[in-house]
Amino acid sequence: MAPGYRAAERVIQLKKLLSAVSWAGIEQSMRSAISSEWTFSDHWGQLRSRVSGFRMRYTVEPGIYALNSPGEDSPVIATANYKLSFDKVRRALTGKSAWILVLNTHGINVWCAAGKGRFGTFELMKRIREAELEKLVRHRKVIVPQLGAPGVVAHRVQKETGFRVFYGPVRAADLPLYIDNGMTASREMRLIQFPMFERLVLIPMEWVPGFRKTILPATALSALSGLLFGWSVARDVFFLFQLMLIAGAVGVPALLPWIPGRAFAFKGWILGMFACLVYPGLVPPGLFENTWIAAAAFVFFPLLSSFVALEFTGATPITGMSAVKREMRFAVPIYRAALYISVTLFMIAAAAELPARMVAKAGAAVHGGEARQVTR
Repeated sequence: MAPGYRAAERVIQLKKLLSAVSWAGIEQSMRSAISSEWTFSDHWGQLRSRVSGFRMRYTVEPGIYALNSPGEDSPVIATANYKLSFDKVRRALTGKSAWILVLNTHGINVWCAAGKGRFGTFELMKRIREAELEKLVRHRKVIVPQLGAPGVVAHRVQKETGFRVFYGPVRAADLPLYIDNGMTASREMRLIQFPMFERLVLIPMEWVPGFRKTILPATALSALSGLLFGWSVARDVFFLFQLMLIAGAVGVPALLPWIPGRAFAFKGWILGMFACLVYPGLVPPGLFENTWIAAAAFVFFPLLSSFVALEFTGATPITGMSAVKREMRFAVPIYRAALYISVTLFMIAAAAELPARMVAKAGAAVHGGEARQVTR
């Protein structure tokens, strides 16, 4: 065989060998080694995800990650590919080695993803197979967050993959003790808590997007009110928009346990109505001097606060998907009706104001003409 032919044959064989290699697997192994320590970029990413839409892009690649130096007997922990969830899990396991199995939840945290079906049975089975988990560990156990339980059918996962699902604690911080106890959770580990600090850190993510969404409508309605009814009314319209945003996005999370009622929409309405009742005593006369506009304000603004508070249900672990849907079915028709009613009252106020404005303009024109005659 000619040397040139043998060289060409070796090249062909080398190409076949390279094509058989999973480059995705090589890339995965290169990036899968992680530690429990947070870097500056991790802290900065957490801050950005708390205050802006960056949260929707704050993700990690789905797949298997080796935390510290895991081996065949190390635990396997499933989590979402929302990076803040991923980071909290790895930081909680400081000093321990584990395999972290990241599911593709499209950048959504475990609780919300389970409700949407993205942290679910088929995704978990898919990641177990793609990671070839049976080759990494001798045991057949995978720890799934308790808040991910609504989306995972444990017996189906075990039947299809051979891995038994263990539902871990609610909080990632309890993972080390849970693992040390032989994957047995205490009553405290199963208890869902939502203390004030955890509620307060969520406020920026509720208020900032809300401000961005309402600033243009608030400015437009304020300008229209100023043209129709005077600038004192415009001032009140703009401030009430912001006050309702604060009531729903700040007041409800901060005062959640002490506001009457279970429904978030009702809690927001209560704070909004309270703000509307208190506001006139804090500012010079304006919007509330006009009966029709005041009526429109009392219909519209408390329900704006209610709507903002209803949005907070997506950030709390104390509401279930069925309860949220039930609350929305009840609240949304009321919001629509209130919008129609408030617009109607606003138009009535404008219609009632128009003759008075025309008379005032006519009077001003007459006085102006008399003044010009006297001058002559």
